[in-house]
Order: sequence, then C-alpha cells, then structure tokens
Amino acid sequence: MVASGFDGVERRGLMFVLSSPSGAGKTTLSRMLLEREPGLKMSVSATTRQMRPGEVEGRDYYFVDKQTFEKMVEQGELLEWATVFDNLYGTPRAPVEAALSAGQDVLFDIDWQGTQQLHQKASVDVVRVFILPPSAADLEKRLHTRAQDSDEVIRGRMSRATHELSHWAEYDYIVINQNVDDAFAEVQSILKAERLKRERRTGLTEFVRKLQRQLEK
Repeated sequence: MVASGFDGVERRGLMFVLSSPSGAGKTTLSRMLLEREPGLKMSVSATTRQMRPGEVEGRDYYFVDKQTFEKMVEQGELLEWATVFDNLYGTPRAPVEAALSAGQDVLFDIDWQGTQQLHQKASVDVVRVFILPPSAADLEKRLHTRAQDSDEVIRGRMSRATHELSHWAEYDYIVINQNVDDAFAEVQSILKAERLKRERRTGLTEFVRKLQRQLEK
C-alpha cells in the first residue's frame, strides 16, 4: 500500500538522512521527528556488538555474529556498512526497500561514510541533511553537559568533528542548530518539501490524466 497525500496521489517513500558531529543535536532532532511525523520510521541496523541491557532484537538492532554480517556484505544485503570501535554496523536492504515501496519514509542516523554509500546505491531516494553546531565552543559545551564521556573522550570527539565537518558540502541541506526548536522546524520543512517532489509522487500521471478526462467532458 503506497502512501497517499491529501489529494490522494500515491507516493514512494524516501530515505531521510541526518548526520552531524557528536553533540550537534542529531539524536534529539531524530527523536523529535519520530514523535511528530507520521509515516516516518527509524532504520534498524545490523551489528556485531553485544546486546546491551534494555535493548530489544529488531527494535534497537539486528544482532548478528561477524560471520553472518560478512555474508550479508558479500551477498549485497546491506545498503551501507562500517566498522565502529571494532564492531560492524550496517543497514539491511530488504526492510528499507519494502518500506519505501509502501510509501513509508525511513530515517537514518548515520555518519558521512554511510551516507556516501547510501547515496551511491540509491541516490534518487536519499535526502541528506547535515546538522552543524553554531560554534566549536557550543559543541564542546554540549558534550560536557551530556556528562556521558570523560575529558579524553570529549577531546577525541572534538578532533573527529573537524574531519566530519569537511564533508558538509556532500549534503543536500545544512541546518545550523542554534536553537533546537528552530532547527527542528527547518528539518521538518525539508522533509515535507521532499515528500512533495514530483518524481516521488508515483500516482501523479494517473491523477493528471483523470483531471484531463474530466475537463474534456
């Protein structure tokens, strides 16, 4: 069942990617989108890391062993994958393609490397949004405020942010997260506009033909 807009025109889903340096607000914005945007669901990754307390198979991740993951890579079952802190992470192709065909949008919280792979394999379906902090000082302050990491880890995240920022021009949209509500409004506007793109509205041809037939009577 392909999703319909207010006018009844069927639509193919899209892959909505949010990327940012750690601490720039990507996770908060992702959560707000999932809470407030019907028809948007989070992509669930496969991973070789161990399940943590409270995590649920199929909701948080698909937990697999390294051999299974490598077989998925070989057989082209992943849209993107990467090694992060000695663990493998990747996006299974089948559930994403099923969602898109049904007119459902899929949200991705991935880095620039995963975004590149996704765009190479499915560029027409991908919308790339990069979230920037308003300043380096603000980014460091947010990392300290989270109180999740040691000073050494925070220095590492700040160092990686420099490299991550170098890929900003590869994205379709840039949002500067000075205020989270304003940033969310911008991200939400991007999603709504992309949903209305002609090439994604698969039922438009028949809709226009129907209009023409009505006008010809």
